[in-house]
Amino acid sequence: MKMKAKTIIAGISSAICLALSGTLHAGTLNGAGATFPAPLYQQWISEYTKISGGVKINYQAVGSGAGLAQIRAKTVDFGASDEPLKKEELDKDGMIQFPMTMGAIVPVVNLPDIKPGELKLTGPVLAKIFMGQITVWNDPEVSKINEGLKLPDMKITVVHRADGSGTTWNFTNYLSKVSEDWSKKFGCAKEIAWIEGTVGGQKNAGVAAMVKRIKGAIGYVESAYAFESKMTYTQMQNKDGKFVQPDNDSFQAAAENADWKNAPGFYMVLTDQAGEKSWPIMASTYILIYKSQPDKEKIDSLLKYYTWCYDSGANLAKKLNYVPMPKNVVDLVKEAWQKNLTK
Repeated sequence: MKMKAKTIIAGISSAICLALSGTLHAGTLNGAGATFPAPLYQQWISEYTKISGGVKINYQAVGSGAGLAQIRAKTVDFGASDEPLKKEELDKDGMIQFPMTMGAIVPVVNLPDIKPGELKLTGPVLAKIFMGQITVWNDPEVSKINEGLKLPDMKITVVHRADGSGTTWNFTNYLSKVSEDWSKKFGCAKEIAWIEGTVGGQKNAGVAAMVKRIKGAIGYVESAYAFESKMTYTQMQNKDGKFVQPDNDSFQAAAENADWKNAPGFYMVLTDQAGEKSWPIMASTYILIYKSQPDKEKIDSLLKYYTWCYDSGANLAKKLNYVPMPKNVVDLVKEAWQKNLTK
C-alpha cells in the first residue's frame, strides 16, 4: 500500500477541524463515527469530491459510540458504527443501517527481534493475556504454540481503546466466543472494565501509537493501522484450528461465509467464522441514517455518494486491506433504500 499513515491521520484531522470550524455550506454532508473504516472513508471522500460537482463531505473519526450519539442527536447527516444495531433498536430510533465494507481486527505487539507474522496466538491464549492471566511473553502457554521462536522474558503490557469503540465491541465479541471465562467476567461491549495495569489509547491510531511506544505491549487495531504503521502483527488460530496470517485472502475467506440475506436490518457479526483460511476477528462497519429525510436534495446526494463507494470504490478498499461488499449485498442495500426511505 502506497498511502502513508501520517496522510491518513492528517486527513482525519483536517475533516474534524473543518467540521468543528463551522465552515459549512449547501451541498455539504456531515458524518461522524467509527475509526475502524476511517482510512478507507478518507480515501473515498478524496476521490469522490473530484467528480462530485461541488458536494463536500466531512467525516469525523470520533469512535462508534460518539458517532451513534451524534446521529441520534441529529447533529450529523449520517453516523458510522462498527457495532451493528438490532432491527428493534433501529425501528425505535427511526433509522436504517447498511454495511459499507468489511475489515479485520489484528493483534499487534512490540517485541524485539520478532518479525510481523511470526508470533502465533490462539483465541484462549489471547483472552488470558487481556485478562491478566498470562503476564510474560515466555509464559509456557505462549511458548507451546510458538516452538522454535525465541520469546523474551518480558512483561506484557495490554493496550486497549480508551473510548467507546466498535472495534472493542467486535474484539470482545470474539474473546467472548473463544473464552467462557472472558464471557463471564467481561463480556462484549464498546467499553470494558479493563484490569489494573493496562494502558488506554484514543481511537485505533492511539492504540497503535501506544503499542509502538511500549516494549512488550500488545493491542488490537484495524488492519490498515497495523500495516501502514509497519507494526508487528500476529498470526491467529481460527475456528477450524488453522493458524492464518492477516491478509486479503484470509479476510475474504471469512467474509464469504456471511449470510446477509437472512440478517434482519443487516445485523451481522463476523467474528469466529468457520473455514480453514478464515481470519477469526472480522467486523462489518455500518452507516446509519434516518428513514424520514425532509431534505430531498441532501439524501439524494448522500445516496449518490454511497452508490459511488459501492460501485467504484472496491479497488481502493482492497488496496487498504478492506473487503468490499459483494454485489448481491449491495443490491440488497439499494433495495432497502428504496423500501425504507421517505423524502
